[in-house]
Amino acid sequence: MFNAIANRYDFLNHFLSLGIDIYWRKKIVQQAKHYKPKLILDLATGTADLAIALTRLKNTKIIALDIAEEMIKIGEKKINQKKLNERINLVVGDGENLDFKENKFDLVTISFGIRNYENPNKGLKEIWRVLKNKGTLIILEFSKPSNKILAKLYNIYFSKILPFIGGWLSSKSAYNYLPHSVEKFPHGKALKQILEKNQFTNVKINPLTFGIATIYIATKTKFQRFV
Repeated sequence: MFNAIANRYDFLNHFLSLGIDIYWRKKIVQQAKHYKPKLILDLATGTADLAIALTRLKNTKIIALDIAEEMIKIGEKKINQKKLNERINLVVGDGENLDFKENKFDLVTISFGIRNYENPNKGLKEIWRVLKNKGTLIILEFSKPSNKILAKLYNIYFSKILPFIGGWLSSKSAYNYLPHSVEKFPHGKALKQILEKNQFTNVKINPLTFGIATIYIATKTKFQRFV
């Protein structure tokens, strides 16, 4: 599905979010700056927008992974144009079966990707495995506004207008899938509980833009192990 929409993906992300997605990625970079990471793994990188944004951090290298080859191809073109080849390494791979050693990364990021995993718990266990002890996970994912009026307007846009425009300009099935996947995926305290069940600690929840999206920050605590 993501291979099929790759050519229109960036345009529709910016158009359908009214450019707010750019602001959300800036917030991730601001949060990541506090942890001074040297090596970052950006999962579900898509066309590498977040990976490119993360190069604003000094002395940082990024491995950016996505399962969709067509997305990676577009990301490679953008990275070549921006001459960021020495900072970003793009990889085609499966986020639920990471081909990296344990305790490798200082920071793992994943934006609008975890809800697309076939098995999110398996993906989180893999993230925990490849993170260094005391390493950080930052997730950006859609959520739902707590204000009832905003929630109603949001639902109309997300379930009616967005699929219509997305289907007209790109893929009907993909932009029908989007609101359904957001509706089903846990957010807020529910996602925090899932992170804690997967042995992440110090989970912080930071709603953005009236709760339309949320940043989750969690830590791999030293000496924890899966049983």
